[in-house]
Amino acid sequence: MAQTTPSTATSPQADAAQQAPGFYRYKVGDFEVTAVNDGFARRPLEGFVRNAELAQVQQAMQEAFLPGDALPITFTTLVLRRNGGGLTLIDTGNGDMGAPTSGHWMKNFRAAGFDPSQVETVVISHFHGDHINGLRLKDGTAVFPKAQVMVPAAEWAFWMDDARMNQAPEAMKGAFQGVRRVFGPIANDVKRYEADKEVVPGLTAIAAPGHTPGHTAYMLSSGSGKLMVMSDITNHPALFVRNPDWAAVFDMDADQARATRHKMLDMAATERAQVAFYHAPFPATGHIAKDGNRYRFVPVQWSPAV
Repeated sequence: MAQTTPSTATSPQADAAQQAPGFYRYKVGDFEVTAVNDGFARRPLEGFVRNAELAQVQQAMQEAFLPGDALPITFTTLVLRRNGGGLTLIDTGNGDMGAPTSGHWMKNFRAAGFDPSQVETVVISHFHGDHINGLRLKDGTAVFPKAQVMVPAAEWAFWMDDARMNQAPEAMKGAFQGVRRVFGPIANDVKRYEADKEVVPGLTAIAAPGHTPGHTAYMLSSGSGKLMVMSDITNHPALFVRNPDWAAVFDMDADQARATRHKMLDMAATERAQVAFYHAPFPATGHIAKDGNRYRFVPVQWSPAV
């Protein structure tokens, strides 16, 4: 009998250049939390930290086994679902307006088993483009047309102020215009929330100003489970968790951002709370440990089960 070999003609072939879909699920009490990755962007190290010498920053990168010329900045949003209900998003990624190495959010979101029609609420932490552009495509299409969009009241007051936009430096005018591109068509329907209020059941807003005027973090609570959603309190933890006094170029008020960072990192370390960062290495969740006058980010151990 002739020996045959398995045919590969009809076998699906993986693209050798592609990774597996970028999503990761974990539980916080009754909540299923899904981290959804939107790729990354490279940012030159020169000038990225405003109050440290380049050599110091390169040393921190070397200690973290990262490249010495550019920082890989990742983008990770969160999808919250409680007891099989509708979806709440915290931030939306770059949409189709980010770096060529970003823009993977929708593919990863769908790979996680979700559909935009399931999104009931979108909660925005602040108005930088990598957090809001996923709400509206370049052609003006609303990505989550059925969702209630919720934003920090202080952030809205700053970025939607025409007088402030007109007085802004030329380098900032594009950011103001980007905010209007995203929110202008739905301005009358956007719900604004205050700090220390429950935004949706189980999710409480925490004022975390400095990075932007209305920058907001969150506490997700359910039963004994707690997750501190840090938003952009730090950029890459290898730099700004290890060196909380450093100021990132994106921090609009460096002194206020520094005070907020110390407060939130100390709270997380003292309470041994789980944390999630927007720009930490995927899946962007773990814990904070105190290390003298500095801190360490300790990633969670990856688990195949929720």
